[in-house]
Amino acid sequence: MKKLLILLGFVILFTACEDVVEVDLEEAQPRLIVDAILQWEKGTSGANQTIKLSRTRGFFEQEPNPVSGADIVVRNSSGVEFNFEELALGEYVTDNFEPEVNESYSITIELEGSVYTAEETLKPVVEIESIEQNDEGGFSGEDIELKAFYTDPEGIENYYLFKFFAPFLAFPDFSVFDDEFNDGNRIFGLFSEEDLEPGMEVTIQIHGITKDYFNFLEILLAQAGSAGGPFETQPATVRGNIKNENDSEELIFGYFGLSEVDTVIYTVQ
Repeated sequence: MKKLLILLGFVILFTACEDVVEVDLEEAQPRLIVDAILQWEKGTSGANQTIKLSRTRGFFEQEPNPVSGADIVVRNSSGVEFNFEELALGEYVTDNFEPEVNESYSITIELEGSVYTAEETLKPVVEIESIEQNDEGGFSGEDIELKAFYTDPEGIENYYLFKFFAPFLAFPDFSVFDDEFNDGNRIFGLFSEEDLEPGMEVTIQIHGITKDYFNFLEILLAQAGSAGGPFETQPATVRGNIKNENDSEELIFGYFGLSEVDTVIYTVQ
């Protein structure tokens, strides 16, 4: 009985000492996010494209913050216009886009009295030639490792984006490459995850991208890998290629880019 009373005393003591700590986070101005990456899958017309607009949200907010009511037009170098209509809240689509490799395109977004613009070129990409599987990959030597091989065109400056989609990933695994030290060689994109298992389907994509988009992604991926928790010092803000014609100081998140894409679906052995 005496031991029970002592135990209860400790519980009451520690319960009485509990304080609720409220963290006062600074409310930042919501920023426009533009997801305008147009992709031309090899073997398709590339006519169907989607652009999404949203705004940043508070640290404790869970719901997305889509942006409605924008007028979005993409134009090629000849002035041909491709209008994007709002199909769902914050989601704008077109079914008549005309992709052409090495063609220059511009985007104009009119929203709430402001005009946002950017320019980019649609870059071609080589095909994924083969997939090699290694069952002794990773730091442990026990992970399944996939290598997606391709041959870089000789004498041409190229930049690549690899995406690996696996069933257990909420978002694809990204990596970017240039050909500075591999011009004209047969090289590969690498994907290694301890959760890969035989029978799983992994979708592998290679994108041809511009040097500017490569630089943007390289910084973004480096910061994503180095960012700490919510109370760590945050990395510098990464600015994309979209600008507000009415306010050059406004920071817009996202990027307007175009790429040709080759896709392979591989079943893990």
